[in-house]
Amino acid sequence: MPETYHIHFNGIVQGVGFRPLVYQLATAMGLNGYVKNDNNGVNILFNADEEKAKLFFKKIKSTLPPKANVTVAELKKNKELAFKDFSIKIDSDTTETKVMITPDMAICESCRSELNDENNRRYRYPFITCTQCGPRYSIISELPYERHSTTMNDFTMCKACSDEYEDIACERFFSQTNSCGDCGIKLTLHGNRTTVLSTDTEKVLFLIKNYLQQGKIIAVKGIGGHLLLCDANNEWVIQLLRNRKQRPSKPLAILCPDVETACQNFELNNHEKSLLESTAAPIVLLYPKRKAADILALHHIAPNLRRIGVMLPYSPLLELIAQDFKKPLIATSGNISGSPIIYRDEDALEHLFGIADFVVSYNREIVVPQDDSVVQVSRYTNQQIILRRSRGYAPSFLNYTSKTKRTLLSTGAFLKSSFTLGVNGNVFVSQFLGSGESYESQLMYKHTLNHWLKMYATQPAVIIADTHPDYFSLQYAVELAERYRAELRFVQHHRAHFAAALAEHDLLHANEPVLGIIWDGTGFGDDGNIWGGEFFKYENNQMQRSCHFDYFPTIAGDKMAIEPRVAALCIANGGWPHLGRLKEKFTDTEWNNYQMLINNTSLFSSSVGRLFDAVASLLGICDKQSYEGEAAMYVQSSAEEYININGFVTDEPYLKLDLAGENIPTTSLIQGVIMDIEKNRSVDYIAARFHYSLVCLVDIMAQNLGVKKICFSGGVFQNILLVDWIQHEYNHKYDLYFHKNLSPNDENISFGQLVFEENRIETMSENIGIDKLYNYTL
Repeated sequence: MPETYHIHFNGIVQGVGFRPLVYQLATAMGLNGYVKNDNNGVNILFNADEEKAKLFFKKIKSTLPPKANVTVAELKKNKELAFKDFSIKIDSDTTETKVMITPDMAICESCRSELNDENNRRYRYPFITCTQCGPRYSIISELPYERHSTTMNDFTMCKACSDEYEDIACERFFSQTNSCGDCGIKLTLHGNRTTVLSTDTEKVLFLIKNYLQQGKIIAVKGIGGHLLLCDANNEWVIQLLRNRKQRPSKPLAILCPDVETACQNFELNNHEKSLLESTAAPIVLLYPKRKAADILALHHIAPNLRRIGVMLPYSPLLELIAQDFKKPLIATSGNISGSPIIYRDEDALEHLFGIADFVVSYNREIVVPQDDSVVQVSRYTNQQIILRRSRGYAPSFLNYTSKTKRTLLSTGAFLKSSFTLGVNGNVFVSQFLGSGESYESQLMYKHTLNHWLKMYATQPAVIIADTHPDYFSLQYAVELAERYRAELRFVQHHRAHFAAALAEHDLLHANEPVLGIIWDGTGFGDDGNIWGGEFFKYENNQMQRSCHFDYFPTIAGDKMAIEPRVAALCIANGGWPHLGRLKEKFTDTEWNNYQMLINNTSLFSSSVGRLFDAVASLLGICDKQSYEGEAAMYVQSSAEEYININGFVTDEPYLKLDLAGENIPTTSLIQGVIMDIEKNRSVDYIAARFHYSLVCLVDIMAQNLGVKKICFSGGVFQNILLVDWIQHEYNHKYDLYFHKNLSPNDENISFGQLVFEENRIETMSENIGIDKLYNYTL
């Protein structure tokens, strides 16, 4: 008599066509049993002898669905059960939830082909999907993944769709998002808050095309929220969009109708092309070719920057709109600048008509909102850097496994908001959730977190927060700790950055010391100052702050981060031979007020982000920013101009090379910049030499600390030129570790907090004791 065997898979295994594959293999082999999704992944019970059971297991592993990512694969004997046939079983599951969440997936080539096939019954159906593509994370309301657990539950399949769903030979066999024009989702075009212009799909698509050609702005509901679309070659409408969106100069992304258009107009290597065409389908930053100016208003899309964010249609609705228009479109988040993406239909009608001329919605609800992900690839060393981890990537994170059975929640930072949940061994890093200073972003943060806690039927036992008392994430952590009677613990901002990099590269238990270079704009330090130019040494499970940029005065609150001229004054004051040049940037009242503040401040900073700002102002590139990182991006762009002509070659760095036992002399660095300005050296040259000076510090500190492994984290390492230059100089001398699957910016803070707490890294700090750091409990 055949024995009973149990096969268990976990990871990204639900919503990717796993059960249909198993069913097809089992029936082909004549096996009896069942396969089902449940709260710990995919489970298969079946009757077979040992040889056939092992063969079945081997066949599944060798023919996994393309979008699956397996972390657990087990075959073992089970207590004897007898089965008469093989089935896909759906039943209630009360076991502990361990399954990973599948991200949303871009339209696959098979569905794209059907969408454009006049003879196919789903021809031009804007919501075509199959087991290999379509929304997952954005529409799921509970686990495990089944149709009734998603917002597709509102749609009853017609006979044709139902027949496909039951047909083992059909690619939509057991596809939970299956629908068609007869039984599925409907489009609606709104002329204003109360006027519906059409609910006929073809008419809606026809009007969208016409309105775009007329220079109109249209808000279109995407997978994770509304996008604002307009003609990417119409300077007037782009400026109108900027005015309405209150986004004067921050770069806008474009939607190309197909990869051919992208290749014709942008420099595109294989890595970048694969990202554009991937399941995640992120926005990818690309360098435009000369001919791109013929079809794109380049200077209005990304003022003063060398690269533009480009994406391909990732949903069938966007595919139809882009193919109908046949030219690139501006595609930017449907929101007022600084607020989160709008995803509810009622909110779109209430708020987006202040920006858009028309709103296009559909009657499937979005449960979890998400912005588009943004990725860049370095020009010289092909290093991938995620700038925003959201649609297509969030929320499951497979590079790290939680070691505790307790539920851990880390609440992240401030401007690049995210949270991380460790539950039942799995780790989930939320999508980008906007800025913690925005009330709307705070609401989205709470909505997403509550949704996760409900899906996993858990509550946090330990909550970890940043040490900055003014962060929303800390204040909410205190509130949650009281609500759930959880332990509340704190992790310093830059240590969280370093921990995130260590964990992503499996270096937490490295046998040799690791240098952590953590450079960003701001983070509350152990001594009450603003850190941001930090060097840590990690050894024997201890993290030591070894060195930092010399402190400079910090004044005027947030104004210093918004106005690079203030950073220049604070850092260069006393180092500029002729203060008149600097004084010209201020009114007499401002000048006198700021001088008084500098002389009386008790707050200081080591921030490399502010160094970039100061250099931008000194070079006359940017005195006031309209978006975060603007000044630094201009300095990078200027340096790139120099490097493109001269290569990674410049004069000696602005800093001396014998810094053993010393902090980095910030004043000497800025004085070097000022001296070159006085010599009338070009802006591009000075920007490049400034970059090179930072690059040289990597070697200096590695030699001083005697390390060969170096991790990099913090928003400064979004600078792709800096990353390339470091790799160019030291790839063969040191082991260099940059973030690849997490962003280097503050989005990774929540993950680093969880890692730091879980591994009990004992921080040696002069001003925060271990008791305070680890054991503070409400």
